[in-house]
Amino acid sequence: MVRRWTKYFGQDTAIKLMTWNNSYPSFSLRANTGKGLTGADLVSRLKMLKVPHEPSLYLDDFVRLKTGMQNVIQAGLLKEGFCAVQDESAGLVVSIVDPQPGENIIDCCAAPGGKTLFMASRLNGQGKLFAVDINEGRLRILRETAKLHQVIDVISTIHSDLRTFSTDKVVEWDKVLLDAPCSGLGVLSKRADLRWNRRLEDMEQLKHLQDELLDSASRLVKPGGVLIYSTCSIDPEENEERIEAFLLRHPEFYIDPVNKYVPENFVTNRGFCMSNPVKHELDGAFAARLVRSQ
Repeated sequence: MVRRWTKYFGQDTAIKLMTWNNSYPSFSLRANTGKGLTGADLVSRLKMLKVPHEPSLYLDDFVRLKTGMQNVIQAGLLKEGFCAVQDESAGLVVSIVDPQPGENIIDCCAAPGGKTLFMASRLNGQGKLFAVDINEGRLRILRETAKLHQVIDVISTIHSDLRTFSTDKVVEWDKVLLDAPCSGLGVLSKRADLRWNRRLEDMEQLKHLQDELLDSASRLVKPGGVLIYSTCSIDPEENEERIEAFLLRHPEFYIDPVNKYVPENFVTNRGFCMSNPVKHELDGAFAARLVRSQ
């Protein structure tokens, strides 16, 4: 891991990244707009609970906490669906999807459903969001949370392996989100266990799986529709290189630069979104927005 980061980012950034991963993580809460709540409502509740917080620098309705999560849990804010724990990096991916009321959207590896729920809240009860996942138990949790957040009306869950599902279906969606299984190298501050469990062979297997899933997801996009690929990794081999390889296999897709959807300091030279723990003090994540030709 250290050799890899030094190679891709340089020694100084690699050291800063390791320092970040070893520090106490901050958490973000998203106000549940599906219930008509706003960031201001969430701030009011946190003030009542005397929980130190600060508004997100990048996203409306997100609030960042360093301490006090236990108070939030004990006060029942999560249990009553007032808000959800969601990193701003995940919120940026939803901004790139840009869900609009009336659209048909499919989330290809949806569970446990953080992005699914946020997208559903943006539909304002109009349109349909299909949540596909290979894990039935996690889909059940997604449905229960969707009821709690009052967005279940627009969500349909599908228990399936995307690779099988995409060959059986001829339906084409307006927007397809593939939040792909990945190494998780962008979230090591919150998943300390991963640093001991990841091996080089895992990366090779993951890259192969990511290619397969991208090919499968692309079959579900209607002409003129959008495919969004995202990971919670900072590794170029899982991110930019997967997109470059995909575009060689699928010339019918082209890059739609994300600068229309996220702040400029997240946008890479190729028009992708990259959040960097050292630069942005968020989880590391990547997203690319691709459009299928008409």
